[in-house]
Amino acid sequence: MKVAFVGKGGSGKTTLTSLFAAYLVHTGHPVLAIDADINQHLAVGLGASEEEAATLPTLGEHLDLIKHYLRGDNPRISSADAMIKTTPPGRGSRLVRPFEDNPITDACFRDIGGVRLGVTGRFDDEDLGVSCYHSKVGAAELLLNHLIDDTGEYVVLDMTAGADAFASGLFTRFDVTFLVCEPTLRSVGVYRQYAEHSRDFGVRLAVVGNKVTDTEDVDFLRRQIGKDLLCWLTGSGHVRAAERGRARPITALEQDNLTALAAIL
Repeated sequence: MKVAFVGKGGSGKTTLTSLFAAYLVHTGHPVLAIDADINQHLAVGLGASEEEAATLPTLGEHLDLIKHYLRGDNPRISSADAMIKTTPPGRGSRLVRPFEDNPITDACFRDIGGVRLGVTGRFDDEDLGVSCYHSKVGAAELLLNHLIDDTGEYVVLDMTAGADAFASGLFTRFDVTFLVCEPTLRSVGVYRQYAEHSRDFGVRLAVVGNKVTDTEDVDFLRRQIGKDLLCWLTGSGHVRAAERGRARPITALEQDNLTALAAIL
């Protein structure tokens, strides 16, 4: 399964991604995760220190390697430079599997908390005014275009906030997209925008409520979202502890929230 987590900035999208990835590891599933958000916090969410996260290799800085390897000897692609983020595989291209060892995984992925993690890279000062973040996300899109996952394998992406994912074809690359939604009108507005954009592309969309405090919040989400509402997570001492640098095993998560992760799985 290839799954993505999207949502309004600040909705808890990265937190949900890290919790779900940790839950998959706990339940015995192999997980490859990619942090494709402009704010790169998934590594820390999975248990890395800020210092360790800052030294991770990035897909963006290895884009030439990724293109060269995936191109293989495809005669229709004149050079690695001719590849763009939407270039599909063809005869002679190399296909990759999420848990094999190859030059891309060796250079770009590291084990964090039992998750094979790759990060697209931060938006650097030299990028300001001259490029957009999608130039970095393009490396992840190329990889997904050439990726074959098998039964029981999970590829999980933390996407850019809001409807920004629609600036590329990346949003079509998933078996299911989970939209993280707070019980607020602004967050529901992002859901409606995402649902409208994705409707014509066959995107399978499910909503996960977050930061729910009481039955009034649940009723609000049910009224606003309807059948797309899959489950919801409540305020979490486990998450607050992690955000203060006190990482705990996923089994310490509140039972209601573990039940929500099971529903997502």
